[in-house]
Amino acid sequence: MSKNEEQNAMRDGAPSLFPMFLKLEGRSCLVVGAGSVGEPKIRSLLQSGAKVRVVAPRASAAVAEWAESGAISWQARDFELTDLPDAFLVIAATSSRDLNEIIFREAHRVGILCNSVDDPERCDFFYPAVVRRGDLQIAISTAGHSPALAQRLRRELEAQYGPEYSEWVAGLGAKRQRLFAGEMDPEERRQKLHELASAESFASASAQRESAGKGKVFLVGAGPGDPELLSVKALRALESADIVLHDELVSAAILALIPHTSQIRNVGKRCGQKGPNQEDINALMVEHAALGQRVVRLKIGDPMIYGRVGEEIEALREANIEFEVVPGITAAVAAASAVQIPLTHRHLSSTLIVLTGHQAETGGPGAWPEQLPVNATVVIYMPGHHYEATTRRLLAAGLPREMPCAIISRTGCDGEQVFCTSLEALPEALRLPAPAVLVVGEVVRFASHASLREQFAWPAERHELISLPAHSAFEESK
Repeated sequence: MSKNEEQNAMRDGAPSLFPMFLKLEGRSCLVVGAGSVGEPKIRSLLQSGAKVRVVAPRASAAVAEWAESGAISWQARDFELTDLPDAFLVIAATSSRDLNEIIFREAHRVGILCNSVDDPERCDFFYPAVVRRGDLQIAISTAGHSPALAQRLRRELEAQYGPEYSEWVAGLGAKRQRLFAGEMDPEERRQKLHELASAESFASASAQRESAGKGKVFLVGAGPGDPELLSVKALRALESADIVLHDELVSAAILALIPHTSQIRNVGKRCGQKGPNQEDINALMVEHAALGQRVVRLKIGDPMIYGRVGEEIEALREANIEFEVVPGITAAVAAASAVQIPLTHRHLSSTLIVLTGHQAETGGPGAWPEQLPVNATVVIYMPGHHYEATTRRLLAAGLPREMPCAIISRTGCDGEQVFCTSLEALPEALRLPAPAVLVVGEVVRFASHASLREQFAWPAERHELISLPAHSAFEESK
């Protein structure tokens, strides 16, 4: 209504209705009448989450079924004045105009809002014609003058605002929450919110849905944590993501690269802590991709190495979801590079073996090999702090006691540390924080890192490998 219309309405003594959307969830609402007139009113209250109580001698089949299922409370009797006091609002939907008038009058007496169906003069509020698209609702009212006109306009608006608005509006809500959760200039935020709600934004989202079909999942390697080590392809996937499902150990610096408009969810699993299981993560990827969204499953290191990506690939293939794997720098390469250890060397190591600490004591498929070549570099992911068991297993596999070892912690992050020792002295090694890898092999003698200069005050004769007698092949390699 324009300013002139408001002034005219006040001069004419004809104030307009106050439009509002009312929260009825959990509130007690009374409907008197349960036939063809009352049934749609009861249905709309149920859709709003109201606690519905019905009073009527008889009920339609649908109302009786709702009562039998416990969705509503139905008292099969005539209306009594004592039915009113506990109600938040009441609907008079009987076939008797006189009874509806009594209900309206008594409701007014005790201060309860009442709608007397098809009787505008005895209504405190009206049921509008509504276009529903998820959380988007467009309500049309003629103040009871022409419900038929309201219904015609509803049909026209339903054709204009299709079902796709449901998903889009839900996405706008999520993006709005993220914008308010972050640090941003209020004017910049206001402009961004209007851009997101623009017709151009909707058209772009519609085009993406049409081209994306069921959406797409990107299984992206985040590398060791340094954002400068991300691949260009990984960065582009993050920038275009609708939702990012990330591991617990993905660094804050990499998460900061994700746009404010993307949904971010931590689905990390940490030892000893409750978190989403793999089946939950698989379901989230499928669910969001099926909505036409671009999903980034962001994993520390490389997704193809100890990232359980095989299970995720199976789930995506079973659901017929398109996906793409974007490699990342795995922990073995990142840690070795940080400490300047070559994982292979012409004279010292022609073999690279990657193991996981979880299998140090287990047998069966995927267990450690019973014999390890002496000229191999062994990298153990997630070694934990049970170095005694790891030492026993490696010695049993044929590695010599004097074999050099390096524990490399928090590669590429603040607090990066390295501790060098020998296989024999490994059980006494300093317990460095996760994430960490253990590198075992003659190539460890190349290690060079700032933290090696002090070696955490451990006895130099046992843990200063750089000064240990070098292997003859190592001497030749110089």
